[in-house]
Amino acid sequence: MKNLIGCSVKDLENLALNHGQAAFRGRQIYSWIYNYRNRSKNIDQINVLPLNFRNQLKKDGFIFGELTLREKSLANDGTLKLLLNTRDNESIECVGIPTEKRLTACLSSQVGCPMDCRFCATGKEGLKRSLTSSEILDQILFIENEMNKKVSNIVFMGMGEPLLNIDELLFSIRSINEDFEISQRKVTVSTVAIPKMIRKLSEKSFQVLGKCQFTLAISLHASNQKIREAIIPSAKNYHIKNIIDDCREFVRKTGRRVSFEYLMLNGVNDKLEQADELTDLIKGFQCHVNLIQYNQIEEVEFKQTTSKNAQLFQTRLSNNGINVSFRKSRGLDRNAACGQLRQNANIK
Repeated sequence: MKNLIGCSVKDLENLALNHGQAAFRGRQIYSWIYNYRNRSKNIDQINVLPLNFRNQLKKDGFIFGELTLREKSLANDGTLKLLLNTRDNESIECVGIPTEKRLTACLSSQVGCPMDCRFCATGKEGLKRSLTSSEILDQILFIENEMNKKVSNIVFMGMGEPLLNIDELLFSIRSINEDFEISQRKVTVSTVAIPKMIRKLSEKSFQVLGKCQFTLAISLHASNQKIREAIIPSAKNYHIKNIIDDCREFVRKTGRRVSFEYLMLNGVNDKLEQADELTDLIKGFQCHVNLIQYNQIEEVEFKQTTSKNAQLFQTRLSNNGINVSFRKSRGLDRNAACGQLRQNANIK
């Protein structure tokens, strides 16, 4: 099967020409695919095309989208979680997070996740496989179709570790930028950090995209190596100081600041001395800390830090000269919040 999602306008013009059609037929396909108001996911329904052209495309194995909607769940705050089935009967989740001025799509890059972070539901069943760029992009179309609104921001914070699917990730970002017309500056790639892959990400970004302007977000969640290993099993393979060194190099190469995601866990990483330790670790280069409310999952014993401790921690970082913000959870009542996405979830 050859998925048309992710094809550029030039790709589709050439497709039309190769089938004996005028180039504008390719532009018609392009307009159909990336128009969020078109809910149909079937070549037969691209009725602006001649019937014989549609039949030939189908005969040659072209399709428009591979995912199908299995379930959807709308939270009280308007956050929409979608459970989507793949052609090989796997399941992934994505989330649409609306505000008055934007619609953010939280996308998955893999079916499951191999990292098995202790605070996260996604990795509890392990990794099944990585997603193709067309499967990644199709999630955007489903969110736009269901919410009847164009996505304005992208975060790769759904299921999976994006840097273990780096080629398809970058192909997706190219299409997000050029076809969905979303600036790279409105795209965030979140990673738990994989040895040697931060450097590879910046190098391949310049090769594939010509520039590297998206935001890199590191799921740090700790101020020292001991705490990080306690909550992220893979941390033993990548020392926290080496992660920071690679982030400094990323900033030097790209000119883009790095964000550090910091999940606030009661009694684990929320002490003021740990705020000071985090300051010493990351000070001196362009970065920002996102403090995140922990969202409970059944399998682990972690608890949310208190509001008082979170505020004191944020104030200490700010007083230490660190750019810091506190990210509120969205979709919590439908298990759509950070760390709660899971394969084959029952999202009644």
